[in-house]
Amino acid sequence: MQHPINILERYWNFTEFKPLQEDIINAVIEGEDTFVLLPTGGGKSLCFQIPALAKEGICIVISPLVALIKEQVQKLQDQGIKAMALTSGISFQQLDTMLDNCIYGNYKFLYLSPERLQQELVQERIKQMNVNLVAVDEAHCISQWGNDFRPAYKNITLLRQLQPSVNVVALTASATPKVVEDIINELNFIKPKVFKQSFFRPNLAYLVLHEDDKYYRIESILKKYKSSSIIYVRNRKLTLEINSFLEKKGITSTYYHGGLTNAEKDSYMQQWLNNQKQVMVATNAFGMGIDKPDVKTIIHFNLPESMESYFQEAGRAGRNGEKAFAVILKNNSDELLVKNQFLNVLPSVDFIKQVYRKLCNYFQISYGEGEFTTHDFDFNSFCKAYNFSSVLCYNALLLLDRTSIISLSRQFHNQVSVQIIASNQVVFHYLETHKNIELIVKSLLRMYGGIFEHDTKINAHRIAEKASTTEPVIISTLKQLEKDDIIALNLSKTDAQVTFIQPREDDKTINRIASVIEQQNNLKQFQVNAVIDYIKNDTVCKSVQLLSYFGEKNVKPCGICSVCTNTKKDNNPHDLKTLRNSVIELLEYGDLSSRNIISKLDCSEDDIKKVLQLLLEHQIISITKTNTYKLFHK
Repeated sequence: MQHPINILERYWNFTEFKPLQEDIINAVIEGEDTFVLLPTGGGKSLCFQIPALAKEGICIVISPLVALIKEQVQKLQDQGIKAMALTSGISFQQLDTMLDNCIYGNYKFLYLSPERLQQELVQERIKQMNVNLVAVDEAHCISQWGNDFRPAYKNITLLRQLQPSVNVVALTASATPKVVEDIINELNFIKPKVFKQSFFRPNLAYLVLHEDDKYYRIESILKKYKSSSIIYVRNRKLTLEINSFLEKKGITSTYYHGGLTNAEKDSYMQQWLNNQKQVMVATNAFGMGIDKPDVKTIIHFNLPESMESYFQEAGRAGRNGEKAFAVILKNNSDELLVKNQFLNVLPSVDFIKQVYRKLCNYFQISYGEGEFTTHDFDFNSFCKAYNFSSVLCYNALLLLDRTSIISLSRQFHNQVSVQIIASNQVVFHYLETHKNIELIVKSLLRMYGGIFEHDTKINAHRIAEKASTTEPVIISTLKQLEKDDIIALNLSKTDAQVTFIQPREDDKTINRIASVIEQQNNLKQFQVNAVIDYIKNDTVCKSVQLLSYFGEKNVKPCGICSVCTNTKKDNNPHDLKTLRNSVIELLEYGDLSSRNIISKLDCSEDDIKKVLQLLLEHQIISITKTNTYKLFHK
């Protein structure tokens, strides 16, 4: 057996482990059931990947996140490690072949969703595999009290029956004590080894700032700290608006949301990763698996939906150990907004039944059928067809996804079907005068044999690869061919795909998950209220508040959060006197607005406003007609 440190050096080029990693890896190699709670950036993946590489056989990895599965598999393959993923959209024949490869092909990792474990074929083949470890990633999903609970995660215990002698490692970055206990019980751990790293980050200052003008505060923070930053926002529209605002202010910026094409996501991500752009403005679709050590500032423009998601997102700052900032910007309307966004749009059981029936009708799924069929899905058209509120409907679909009734993949792509309506002779005559598209048309003819006889669904990306061009060029060429009466083109855009995991049984299907829906709605209320309590509490250190939520006790104040720094200032009466003199000095050089003064002095806005008020009362300064401040004698 190879030594773990040798594997670490060979594949990851590191010469030492992060805290707790080596102890966890040794426990897993020794066959112990192991629970791992490491904060974001703590290196959880290596805790199962290295033990799996050290031993003979294959490691089965269960994960709920398709994007993260694909990313991890790609990274392993890039390192020359044989890994595969069983995601949706795989035919029975492909599945059969892939599972055979896991048995006979020296694969080291098999990634799959918990839903795949329900398939009899998958279960039978797992029995035949030489499994050396079962890794449960995002293990909080198995607990009904965990963020993103997925009932299908309870199927994981099947693996203990299929491979009774194999140990299990469960990993998560966010779990309260109640969730930790639930995970250990659900996975039937025997004398588990439990590893918890403190979530305390001495270099990360948690700040909650009340701001009437959030845009101005963002600009001042990013101009003061010109290092890599992420701004989290609640919707796609805001990513574009804030990105545009920053670019106009001379701050390099890009954006990321679920509606971008894969090529756009990759391009914008690389610009930010390579520090060509200072700021990434993103929805919470951004950040999974991102390990950028030099992120200086994380700004939440809107309130996060839970302390769990906030802790993960904020934890992406300061991984290089240097001082970093996690900032929440709030104003008087934010509490109402977060309640409207997450609580007032929780779908009832009856509404979910209605959405599910309409979804089945929309795709013409017959009663008792539809299992593991995949359909391109235009969400806006669906809402319009049945007059559904888009927010309420979206939340209903998310619940159906989380409870494994459907799988909803949010991926924007073109849906294209083509029929050649011109004769063979006309087509080749046309190509003689349009040599620039000859390769594209010939690629189309070779790949789709029946394209003259009937409307044929085509893959524009594959044609682009075949013709050594790009997908937009393919789409543009098809539009030209349609205009010239060579083809009939059906071009539509879809923003998602829906896979039905269970056969259609209408209300019976939903009744099975009704108690889960109600429990999850209650949990969401608890989580939102916890966020509101966090932003309102200005007496207890922000770091202490966060760590207490996750069950850490006897935590000392951090000294650098917004509560601690304000307490220091309140306890130091000389600060205001020093600040008073600084303001007077600045105004000796000319009139200034309050914003100008704030931008030039390294102290809180509240303190500056206090000093300005005192100076006005004592007639040391006055306000001009243009709302600037000037020294009274000038």
